[in-house]
Amino acid sequence: MKFRNTLALFILSVLSFSVSWTTAKTVDIDGFLQCLTKYSHAYPIQEAIYTPQNASFQSVLLLHINNRRYSTSTTPKPLAIITAKNESHVQATVLCAKHHGLQLKIRSGGHDFEGLSYTSDIPFVILDMFNINSIDVNLADNTAWVHSGATLGEVYYAIGTKTNVYGFPAGLCPTVGAGGHISGGGYGVMMRKYGLSVDNVVDAKIVTVKGQILDRKSMGEDLFWAIRGGGGASFGVILSWKLQLVPVPSKVTVFNVTKTIEEGATDLVYKWQTVAPELPKDFFLRAMPQVKNIDTKGNKTVAVSFIGQFLGQSEEVVALLNERFPELGLQRTDCHEVRWVEATVFWAENPVGTPIDVLLDKPTEPATFYKGKADYMKEPLPKYVIEALWKKMIEIENIWVDMNPYGGRMSEIPESATPYPHRAGNLFFALYYSSWYDEGTETTDKYVRLTRELYDMMTPYVSKSPRQAFQNYRDLDIGVNQDNQTSLRVATVYGRKYFKGNLARLIRVKTAIDPHNFFRHKQSIPPF
Repeated sequence: MKFRNTLALFILSVLSFSVSWTTAKTVDIDGFLQCLTKYSHAYPIQEAIYTPQNASFQSVLLLHINNRRYSTSTTPKPLAIITAKNESHVQATVLCAKHHGLQLKIRSGGHDFEGLSYTSDIPFVILDMFNINSIDVNLADNTAWVHSGATLGEVYYAIGTKTNVYGFPAGLCPTVGAGGHISGGGYGVMMRKYGLSVDNVVDAKIVTVKGQILDRKSMGEDLFWAIRGGGGASFGVILSWKLQLVPVPSKVTVFNVTKTIEEGATDLVYKWQTVAPELPKDFFLRAMPQVKNIDTKGNKTVAVSFIGQFLGQSEEVVALLNERFPELGLQRTDCHEVRWVEATVFWAENPVGTPIDVLLDKPTEPATFYKGKADYMKEPLPKYVIEALWKKMIEIENIWVDMNPYGGRMSEIPESATPYPHRAGNLFFALYYSSWYDEGTETTDKYVRLTRELYDMMTPYVSKSPRQAFQNYRDLDIGVNQDNQTSLRVATVYGRKYFKGNLARLIRVKTAIDPHNFFRHKQSIPPF
């Protein structure tokens, strides 16, 4: 109680503090650290603070950096990392950062494509959420409270160890943090059946710029709407989500059939574009082209993996595809019937039969450099465009493309139901993803340039006015603000691509909850 009273007094002092982050003349990191200690004494925070003078600072920083492009010697480093262990640490960090004129970066899993959760061009601190990762699965009402620091793998494991007949629609990479993934929309292989992650969130808790902890009832429906697809980092610190679990069969069917250009991959992808979006909602069929070596002489081709999941038995999926897509030649021997949680292991590119404990594995440092860009396709790509895509991919070499079908439930949910607007009218969504291991600016510049060239090449064949983008696959090429200034004009450029007509409501919510723009980054929502 003493801590709560002290924190309440501090909140009042911050609300009356006249110097905002935009007018602070100096950065007072020592004052910030003293502030943390003073206002979290009931729950000591010292062991959660890492500064560059701490021997573990570098390892803690790297622990949740996913893209090596943002872990180089020239990457700006935080003045401190706060690895919050409870809600009071989060409140104190928000209030003290605001009080002392520091930009706050909020990191859950560190998978932001452009590193916006852990880099900045102005003095900043990182609020690292990975210790706040508890998961409470309640089978009485088939819900789960999931804290932001939990990874998707931990979420799937927690659900899968309690039930075989419920799951949750979210992403494929098990090391992605729940906080950022869900607040950006969160798509996965059950989206055609149940929609996105945000379509299945029934409550949330957030820390506001005032240090208040709000749930759905106390935050109101506007803010609850905004954080489900509008990006939580523009509005506050997401503490946790309450997920509505969805029914799944005790066994689901998964398969992976790969065909090269020489085996007819071009014709298969051409037909896939119109078949996959029209399959039953229980069926998700991804097409994933990758560059492969043909021989030891350096000759290359494109091999397309048709990766599927069906919420049912293998006999059904084989019969269905033999009717709708016989050219693929799916056989019963290609299929594996597994529990839903085991299917999440399969989609994380592990062999069938891998123990589900692998979902709990976490890297200790980033593995690759990468650049990602994304598109929404409204019309089928002509065959000559598919062939040009293969040619460009072979030129790039270290690239793959995820083609994910829409339709089903995604076409039924209105554009304005959540900030994520990309619903009816899309055939599929494509991610162009280049990755490499060699260090150096020359190599990085090469792959970034080639990826941009591929993206430019696809311009005539994708969504238009605006060319749409997906916030979970951050891309600074589509518009970028400065860390110390969020221009409404610039934000409108990238905001329309991410949110279309929902941007105006997001701006209104931002103005109401954070009018002085404390929570900001290079692609955040601005206030009026």
